[in-house]
Amino acid sequence: MSRMLEEIREQPSALARTYENELTKFEKFRLLAQRRNFRLIVLIGRGTSDNAALFGRYLLEIKTGIPVSLCAPSIHTLYHAPVRLEGTLAVAISQSGESTDVNTAVQACKQHGAFTVGITNTPDSTLARLVDELFLVWAGEELSVPATKTYTGQLLLLYLLAAALGSSIQMEQISQLPELARRALGKEKEVQSLVEHYLFMQHCSVVARGLNYANAYELALKLMETCYLVADRFSVADFLHGPIAMVERDFPVILFAPPGVAYEGLLDLARKLHEAGADLFAITSGDELARLADRAILLDEPKDELFTPIPYIIPGQIFAALLAEAKSLNPDAPRSLRKITRTV
Repeated sequence: MSRMLEEIREQPSALARTYENELTKFEKFRLLAQRRNFRLIVLIGRGTSDNAALFGRYLLEIKTGIPVSLCAPSIHTLYHAPVRLEGTLAVAISQSGESTDVNTAVQACKQHGAFTVGITNTPDSTLARLVDELFLVWAGEELSVPATKTYTGQLLLLYLLAAALGSSIQMEQISQLPELARRALGKEKEVQSLVEHYLFMQHCSVVARGLNYANAYELALKLMETCYLVADRFSVADFLHGPIAMVERDFPVILFAPPGVAYEGLLDLARKLHEAGADLFAITSGDELARLADRAILLDEPKDELFTPIPYIIPGQIFAALLAEAKSLNPDAPRSLRKITRTV
């Protein structure tokens, strides 16, 4: 068994530790946020952490009403452009805390007036020393190169951040996320049963919308780095604006389809893919959509779309780990990759 799969299984306990250890800090941060009255949030990340930031953009704008920008680090690292950031909250997200471009960007944001927050799994990292306020993912050391438990830990901290910034999210709701992760892990045998079908897959598209759009990016990244296949990622809206034309019989499409406002659009896409003869793999809670799919992982919780991203990514993580093993690849040590990537 790969270390990646072991770390996927550790997520309920890692999430519980993160919640328990960081809750008090967020309660204090709530008071600071009320005084500062942030008018803009800038999220900074690379790789998996950038995917977490993409989730954060949806969550924070939907639940706080504060505009959110995803930072392009090269604005600071290559172009050295001064950006006016007074009244801004800059949130840097990094598993290792040692990403050169993320750290350079957060320094620049701080120099130009932003209040800086760091989210990392590494308390003694460079990022931890740079920021005004630090929040930790309590995942323990992550030995597999592909990030799994640190990704969901970052998502949990973003829920806590949204609550601290005055949203209607309740801490009690966030405290249920470790249990939702545990239940999602119960789908491992079902995922194992369908992996063989995809053994020779070389390309696919991963599609979602809204709060789970980040999961489309994250699953595609996991498939690219562990299974060496081409995995495009799209929102449903963008997919319908052109890329759907490439779908032909047996073309693999992986669809995240949770309950919520995007579900009817996802169901309509599933009908189109079914008619086109696509090979549709759905992670969903909808019975009708599951029936349209060739293969489906049917999740019955949570009912609220807001809390689906963590439990919905877990079957995808398991799929990537098991598919790599089925292909006789080592998901823990993908070629050309290291745990810490330093780019500028």
